[in-house]
Amino acid sequence: MTLPSSMERRALLCALAGVGVAGASATAIGAAPAANAVPAHTRNPAADPMHDFDEFFGTWHVRHRRLRERLAGSTDWIEFEGSQMMWPVLGGAGNVTDNVFNLNDGTVQRGVTLRAFDRKTQQWSIWWLAGNDPTRLDVPVVGGFERGTGAFYADDSFKGRPIKVRFLWKNITHDTRQWEQAFSGDAGKSWETNWIAAFTRAEPARHP
Repeated sequence: MTLPSSMERRALLCALAGVGVAGASATAIGAAPAANAVPAHTRNPAADPMHDFDEFFGTWHVRHRRLRERLAGSTDWIEFEGSQMMWPVLGGAGNVTDNVFNLNDGTVQRGVTLRAFDRKTQQWSIWWLAGNDPTRLDVPVVGGFERGTGAFYADDSFKGRPIKVRFLWKNITHDTRQWEQAFSGDAGKSWETNWIAAFTRAEPARHP
């Protein structure tokens, strides 16, 4: 898989602006990184946080594990494969991810992630745009990286009830990483992790 051409990237960004903008893994989901893995985000505190996502650029195989029902006490998980391609925009102060989900019933779904770094707050905002709901942009989660883990939060709603949303990036090395999504229905007192994705690099990053 190759990164989009300049024309394709411009078309994607124009589409996002129009709505107002949001392979099998070699690592088991939820498993700790290998003992010899080198963390990619043990960042020097003096380093520029605008580059926090630079290690993520490129193409990835993804193994997804998602709760069948959220905030319903479910313990039934669905597993499926996917892929992801990510590249920088805004001169490095933002990035875009094209996500492909290969569901077990044979259908394919897509979604776009847009991230932007705010120099004033020194934080990232992350928007999600689902391909099957292209006129609705999710509330952005906001946060950053500390000691190798990225944590991002938002106040949102789910089935008419107020919730908090949390994204975590963890177990990060140059060639593997893990993402988790969790919801809280009690203002952050407790969290239910409802989606876990394990990433394995498919090819080296090639910056446009």
